[in-house]
Amino acid sequence: MKNASACFNIAIVVSRFNEEITQKLRDGAVSRLNELGFTSEQIKIITVPGAIEIPITAQRLANTKQYQAIIVLGAVIQGETKHFDYVCQQVSYGCQTVALTYDIPIIFGVLTTDTEEQAYDRVGGEHGHKGREAAEAAFELVKTLNEILR
Repeated sequence: MKNASACFNIAIVVSRFNEEITQKLRDGAVSRLNELGFTSEQIKIITVPGAIEIPITAQRLANTKQYQAIIVLGAVIQGETKHFDYVCQQVSYGCQTVALTYDIPIIFGVLTTDTEEQAYDRVGGEHGHKGREAAEAAFELVKTLNEILR
């Protein structure tokens, strides 16, 4: 998608857990938003302790009605327990619930990988950059949804 002047506010919720990876996601998303014409005043970044705190934060942001899209970024990496499964399910379900309840795009940029190496492959490695892709998806979806209202 070509650069365009962005005319809406967007929020990014970033988990601190696995911070080295999540910061790369955040940096990629912000970089892509800037390329699309967003200014720093149009981008609100909120940091939360872990992925499980993402849905409530997205809900609070959606409730303000100040943002036309919310990008959620995190990295949940498989461990030796079932905790991974519960976290992934709760975060994805929570974000989908917020999106449908508040009629706002919640762009899911939470990596759910088996290994740390797989996560790094998704922040500029062989599988692209999921932070940049999330920003692109947010921009495109807001434009598409606005077209429906016309």
